[in-house]
Amino acid sequence: MWKVDRSLTGEEWSGTGMPMWVTRVDWLRSIVLWMGVLVLSGFPHVSAFAIDVHPTAEQIQIALDQGIKAAQRQSPPDTLYVRFGATDELHSNGFLITKLGGLSVMATHMALRGLQPSETDVTQVLDSQTMLVSIIIFGNVPNFARDSYVVFDQGGKTIKPVTVRFDAVANRSAAWPESPRFKAKVVGSFNYADFDPNAKTTITVFPANGGESSFSIDFSEIH
Repeated sequence: MWKVDRSLTGEEWSGTGMPMWVTRVDWLRSIVLWMGVLVLSGFPHVSAFAIDVHPTAEQIQIALDQGIKAAQRQSPPDTLYVRFGATDELHSNGFLITKLGGLSVMATHMALRGLQPSETDVTQVLDSQTMLVSIIIFGNVPNFARDSYVVFDQGGKTIKPVTVRFDAVANRSAAWPESPRFKAKVVGSFNYADFDPNAKTTITVFPANGGESSFSIDFSEIH
């Protein structure tokens, strides 16, 4: 718990142990969202990885603290991703980055360089309108991932991404020269307003030449 009112850099801190700008972010949002905000301070644990579109000041601070602690352990930022799929090097897998997860990743990156996130840095993450989903798929020709697509399915409703990126030329896999010879990345950005952040979800990637890969995730259990 911080005991000072102003840091060595001149940044003001509130009596809750949070930077004043974090408190201001939550205060501004509470004006708009006060009727729908769940008070979380009474719970013993607040996840810093939940898909929360409007995180509270407490959640923001927890996410930043987790990133700093990861840096202190010398853990790479990608250990904070929410991962799904296979854990080996030859089967499809992926990760997603929520707003709070993004804060933790950013805090780790910066702490490893002896820096701390500024108000602008945090606001930029929190103001993001999309959630990034990155998936690794496998094939046997270098351009197999070209024109790939990815969607969510939630209870029969298909949610399309705002943007999709893919590796036009794949990299060699760990199996090279055996099958599957190549691996490629497909990245989709999904608008938070388009999907239910608490629903059971199937993420499916469709390579242009067939052979889709699907992953079942319960968004409400992300932590």
